[in-house]
Amino acid sequence: MATLILVRHGRSTANTAGVLAGWTPGVALDERGTAQAAALPARLAGVPLAAVVTSPLQRCRETLAPLLDARPGLPVHSEERIGECHYGDWSGRKLAELADEPLMEVVQRHPSNAAFPGGESMRVMQARAVEAVREWNARVEAAHGEDAVYLMCSHGDIIKSLVADALGMHLDLFQRIHVDPCSVTAVRYTRLRPSLLRLGDTGDLAGLIPREEPGGEAAEVGGGAGAP
Repeated sequence: MATLILVRHGRSTANTAGVLAGWTPGVALDERGTAQAAALPARLAGVPLAAVVTSPLQRCRETLAPLLDARPGLPVHSEERIGECHYGDWSGRKLAELADEPLMEVVQRHPSNAAFPGGESMRVMQARAVEAVREWNARVEAAHGEDAVYLMCSHGDIIKSLVADALGMHLDLFQRIHVDPCSVTAVRYTRLRPSLLRLGDTGDLAGLIPREEPGGEAAEVGGGAGAP
């Protein structure tokens, strides 16, 4: 079946502000995120893409703009099922403030049991994203053949949940996965099993440089802001 390239959107204004954006409108790329998006066409220059599928949110559309400018005529489709997790009442709140919420420990340790007030559960988030990928795999393969490659631009928690599914991991382990802004993750799907080809590849190793302020042990809900 098809090979899927998953791109997390570039760094956003919400990432740098430490805010859980969710589906809050008007969240754009910041200056670094814009530069990350501008570098994406060169990073993918040798990859033949059959189609692009994107979350409808602004930060994903802005991330793809340079790639689509560089490849006029490349089909692009909007897909709500790979949009950000619906964080409900948590949307727009500071992550530092949310750290004291009892639910945050559930999100970190037992995400399959986490449901956001006024939003959705993490199980539902993963299920809708996996369903979308399976349907797009079949659609792309039918139109372009089993060796086709296509790209999805989505969000940190969505991509982590898709990687967990591809690896046969329980959702409760998905916080062990990390994907930086504008990183590339690739999964090849076959009739028998998926294979993870790349995980969180940013094209450099800046993400491995120790930070001045340690990040702690908790996974960053929403994906974090990446390397400084």
